[in-house]
Amino acid sequence: MSKKIDYTADSIQSLEGIEHIRMRPSMYIGDVGIRGLHHLVYEVIDNSVDEALAGFCNRIFVTIHKNGFITVIDNGRGIPIEIHKKEGKSALEVVMTKIGAGGKFDKNSYKVSGGLHGVGISCVNALSRTLIVTIYRNGKIYQQEYFKGKTLYNVKCLGKTNRKGTKIHYLADSSIFSSITYDYNILVTRLQELSFLNKGLHLFLKDERTNIENQKKEYFFSKNGLNEYLTILDKNKESLTKNIIFFEGEKDSTIIEVAMEYNTSFKEEIYSYVNNIHTSDGGTHLTGFRRALTRTLKKYTDGYIFSSNKDKIEFTGDDFREGITAILSIRVMDPKFEGQTKTKLSNHEVGGIVEKFVGERFNSYLEENPNDRKKIIDKVILAAKARQASKKARELIQKKNPIYNNILPGKLADCSFNDPENCEIYLVEGDSAGGTAKQGRDRKFQAILPLRGKILNVEKAMEYKIFENEEIINIFTSLGVSIDYKEENTKNLNIQKLRYNKIIIMTDADIDGSHISTLILTLFFRYMKPLIEKGHIYIATPPLYLIRKGNHSQYAWSDQERESIIHQLGGMKNNINIQRYKGLGEMNAEQLWETTMNPKKRTLRKINIENIFEADKIFSILMGDEVPPRRNFIEKNAIHAKIDV
Repeated sequence: MSKKIDYTADSIQSLEGIEHIRMRPSMYIGDVGIRGLHHLVYEVIDNSVDEALAGFCNRIFVTIHKNGFITVIDNGRGIPIEIHKKEGKSALEVVMTKIGAGGKFDKNSYKVSGGLHGVGISCVNALSRTLIVTIYRNGKIYQQEYFKGKTLYNVKCLGKTNRKGTKIHYLADSSIFSSITYDYNILVTRLQELSFLNKGLHLFLKDERTNIENQKKEYFFSKNGLNEYLTILDKNKESLTKNIIFFEGEKDSTIIEVAMEYNTSFKEEIYSYVNNIHTSDGGTHLTGFRRALTRTLKKYTDGYIFSSNKDKIEFTGDDFREGITAILSIRVMDPKFEGQTKTKLSNHEVGGIVEKFVGERFNSYLEENPNDRKKIIDKVILAAKARQASKKARELIQKKNPIYNNILPGKLADCSFNDPENCEIYLVEGDSAGGTAKQGRDRKFQAILPLRGKILNVEKAMEYKIFENEEIINIFTSLGVSIDYKEENTKNLNIQKLRYNKIIIMTDADIDGSHISTLILTLFFRYMKPLIEKGHIYIATPPLYLIRKGNHSQYAWSDQERESIIHQLGGMKNNINIQRYKGLGEMNAEQLWETTMNPKKRTLRKINIENIFEADKIFSILMGDEVPPRRNFIEKNAIHAKIDV
């Protein structure tokens, strides 16, 4: 993989122009919100990481500037600047201004790469107001500048240098993105992830948006790669095996690296990557990995009979994967993804390659480690027993459960519109607030579902218990969604009959209200995640205060806003009355509509999953059984807690 091969202008192949990127940016980067903004940074970094994969780069520097610019510098070969024979212009300009132009299509330049579609850096250029690229190559410094993807001048030589590499300095276009504000922690997570996936690579991050004394700086380097990554992912869980199960190697030109371990939890967590890109929707490599686990472990469970009833049980894929945390990272010469954002691998041949390689290595591990093998098989058998008990309980529940009979709960005050696109539902804390919301709503498009008390914490409950819970049943049936068990080893959320476009959690603005919101969000994250991913989940923002002076009244959503209003009204000596809302029920219907439910005035906070790993970890810490991790998290983060409006 690290063979030094020449990288010249002839390595660059041009496919087509980029004008329509600016017209439909979401086709290329997912969206034009915070996720798409950070995706641009990833694309630039991925180009530098590709140089590392090719064996020419070991240092990458990322800087967030005060003026909104981002700079990424590497010590790779530098993009070629010679004239491209077909295009008649600098290869650098071709790379920066043409879709599908890049060395990634020439296997002599990059054997594997993450930015394979050739639209990465040209997409960044097209969606930037200004981009300046500086090349350190052949002992000289070259530079070219672009405005909204258009070249401002030909490549020029600025002088001599001993450096090598590429520097990209750009400002995302504010006319395209909703905000040009970078989240430092999002970039920290990505660079840390890249350090684990590329052991030996040095990555540096600096945030210049504060004064020099308080500037944030991070350095990322991993000597042990995926083993170190897995240790962090699984640090709050009790491992069944003594050591992490790790193997790596190459098979049929595909490099495969796996780190995994079984723990005492009931969840399957497998993180898959292709050429450093997180494939959140999986693909053929993940399918091959799962098949390998099933095929390998099945040899030890075939013919197993439950002693309690002497019935032979057919083990399922879910049984073999319960309690596993695994990281699968592969590097493929010619990967094919579904969509530009590269979330699912589609190479059919890769599934078989991964299945065979993992099966052989895992089988050898089990043969050589009988104690670990026994613990894993015991875990599989326990999972099968629990599944069988859950299945019987579920069958009983289905016979009388409205989730499966399309019977709407009596507590639901539905809206009159039938088109889900124009409808929304409020999940309201308490019958009292629910009654007020029913009076204050617009009945045409707003539905109200009151929830009694705190719903079940699904993080700690067995599955069949969850679907016996009345409040959870009411949520499922009101929304019109259900969990399909089409096969014994698969379950999927069916949202084809979703009845509302917006699902709004509305709770009191106090500690109990926050806890109830968290319980509901845990339910959505664990059992209805597609609703979050598709942007259906919101949190309402009721005011904290009502400030009155004579006939004048104003609402405040924070202590700072309250103080500002008091100051505007002349201070506390001027007969100012302040009412602190302890709950939604303290507002009358008109006030609740005016402040929290009127689409023209309300503030809704949309729930997004920016980082699936961090979200999973935080839900496990906050809502799981282990007390010490939760205490440590609260002690560390309590000072940062705030209400965003």
